[in-house]
Amino acid sequence: MDALDLIRLGRQLTKVGEEAMRGSGAHPLPTGPTLVMSDVLSHPDSSITEITGRTGLPQSYVSASVARLREEGIVATAADPSDGRRTLVRMSDRHMGNVARRGAIAVDAALADALHEDGPDAITETLATLGDLAVRLRPAQPGPFLQQLRAVRAEHGAPTAGAGRPAG
Repeated sequence: MDALDLIRLGRQLTKVGEEAMRGSGAHPLPTGPTLVMSDVLSHPDSSITEITGRTGLPQSYVSASVARLREEGIVATAADPSDGRRTLVRMSDRHMGNVARRGAIAVDAALADALHEDGPDAITETLATLGDLAVRLRPAQPGPFLQQLRAVRAEHGAPTAGAGRPAG
């Protein structure tokens, strides 16, 4: 396996997980808002200017993407307490709750579909291998996304990542 094989594997696994979470009928966001959302996941409470600098997208496009994501309930915005002219962006509690709930969905069927396997026994070994790999690759310190997700799960009494299932 080389680096490109690993990247392709990661992307395929991401698609399987997204399919399981969203269902096959869901339409993903366009690339721009997805980039903004990804940046906000990694850098909560960022200003539009900071997001613009990290993504390389035009400020007007970032502002429009944030407005769209806010309308869809994915992000929340607030005035910066130290400078009321700046808008800070973070993932909304509602969206993080949805992620926590949907993230707890078993991937067995989606993985079986992707592998073109029939029956639950056909993917047991693959699930065990992926689970072991997820545990072994888990970072020592969780990033901002996992910290937010754990906080939402704790608040709503949902199982935390690592309680019987690998974390992402």
